[in-house]
Amino acid sequence: MNHNGTNIVEQQTLAQYLTEFLNVTKFKDYAPNGLQVQGKNNIKTIVTGVTACQPLIDQAIALQADAIIVHHGFFWKNEPEVLTGMKYKRIKALMDNDISLFGYHLPLDAHHGVGNNVQLAAQLGILNPCIYEEVAQDLLWHGHLPNPVDAGEFTNNIATALGREPLHIGDSTKPIHTVAWCTGGAQDYIDYAVQMGVDAFISGEVSERTFHSAMEQGIHYFAAGHHATERYGVQALGDHLAEKFGIEHHFIDIINPV
Repeated sequence: MNHNGTNIVEQQTLAQYLTEFLNVTKFKDYAPNGLQVQGKNNIKTIVTGVTACQPLIDQAIALQADAIIVHHGFFWKNEPEVLTGMKYKRIKALMDNDISLFGYHLPLDAHHGVGNNVQLAAQLGILNPCIYEEVAQDLLWHGHLPNPVDAGEFTNNIATALGREPLHIGDSTKPIHTVAWCTGGAQDYIDYAVQMGVDAFISGEVSERTFHSAMEQGIHYFAAGHHATERYGVQALGDHLAEKFGIEHHFIDIINPV
């Protein structure tokens, strides 16, 4: 959804608001949350997207955006620190066009209003989404479907909602009513889902070991796509900022089948 605003917000005001709104200081994360690349001070137009890839940056430049807000930004732990190759090109494009880059990883997964997990529940029609407190940082959620469904129907529901066919593992004859989920690369939370006693677990990615965990523990597993499960939080965040500050917002979905 695009919002055409007419106001301007200062970069530091936006950064401070996002720090407080997303409760950034609560999280121990794998990358810095907040302003990652500094651009112009006055922000009138923002672009949101899942990942700060070159196609997203190029489209933001074409829209004459002042800032980009993403879930997957830059400067991850254990990645090369030098600014060469792909990273150099991305950051140079931002700096040449005076565009700020904001990145919010775990804070955007966990937020109880615009977070990836809450927004995914809304897309899939999961009722009463609640955090599972045994997992830190509000990252694992659970709820229930309006009515029990079989695995084939739930697979179709996910595919329709997310525009991507999920991988299903499990006994297709067992009905699904209760569900746990964590967006992105959270396949190893499947053991917590088993402890919770839910019928199914959803995350974005799958590993070889996930198949055996699901089959031997009798739980449905749905790998619904890392990108597909995480496109809704940053979009909701952009809409919120557009309404809060009266600025222009464009969500750009760069297709990623993973």
